[in-house]
Amino acid sequence: MFDLFQHDFVQNAFLAGTIVAILSGLVGYFVIIRGQSFACEALSHVGFAGATFAALVGLPGLFGMFAFTLLAAIGMGALGNRLRGRDVEIGMVLSFVLGLGVLFLSLYTLNASAAVSILFGSILSVSRAAVYTTLGVSMAAVLALIFLFRPLLFVSVDPEMAEPRGISIKLMSVLFLLLLAAAVSVTVQVVGVLLVFALLIVPAASAELISYRPLTTILLAIGISLSSTWAGLVLAFVGHWPASFYIVAITSLFYFAARVIRHFRTPRGYREPPHPSREVGTPIK
Repeated sequence: MFDLFQHDFVQNAFLAGTIVAILSGLVGYFVIIRGQSFACEALSHVGFAGATFAALVGLPGLFGMFAFTLLAAIGMGALGNRLRGRDVEIGMVLSFVLGLGVLFLSLYTLNASAAVSILFGSILSVSRAAVYTTLGVSMAAVLALIFLFRPLLFVSVDPEMAEPRGISIKLMSVLFLLLLAAAVSVTVQVVGVLLVFALLIVPAASAELISYRPLTTILLAIGISLSSTWAGLVLAFVGHWPASFYIVAITSLFYFAARVIRHFRTPRGYREPPHPSREVGTPIK
């Protein structure tokens, strides 16, 4: 197993997986407390169209995903609450975007495995240049989240009190969606468009079941994401199944384990706190 680390593709896979896992755990926490899982799924669909368009015009798929998802994030953030109650319209747009991706992919016939790589991830074929790009984007996103942490947490937990304090809810929404777009784009390399939910949502959801403290929950989410990614890569090298399958399976196991822990840790007569800033449940009166 240790001899495998002498190969460049193995090093690239672990480097890219580690970077993406850390970013996913951090961004995923805010996705959970803001209730924007659907936005994550929508951006992954848009990223599919971007990646296939980039392949069609001869550009790296990662750049296409960045361009398409960032534009979509700006549009979603600008529309804000006007998107609520428009499930049919949103579903139609996402279906159109997926169809557009299929069209681009059908026009791009030089590489038949492109669809599988985009849909289900291709972490074992990540180049060193893609690792550097992922590192740069992830570092910028992490620094931005550190800078925005307090106002973003305030807006996410109690938006009604945040606006009177001078914090722009729409600006925070747009900025976070831009960060989410960057996270989705780099995560697609690891698990693909169809499975991006596994790294961006499941580890953070698992951690949120165990802890209500923001920093503790974020660290748990990063730990679960890292453990799942590393274990999935190791199993992919020694086994015969894709790394994305192992990663998704392990994150699912973490989630079920967190559910069990939550069940036995919650005393009878207690209810969940109204927001993540609460550390313990409150008795039902």
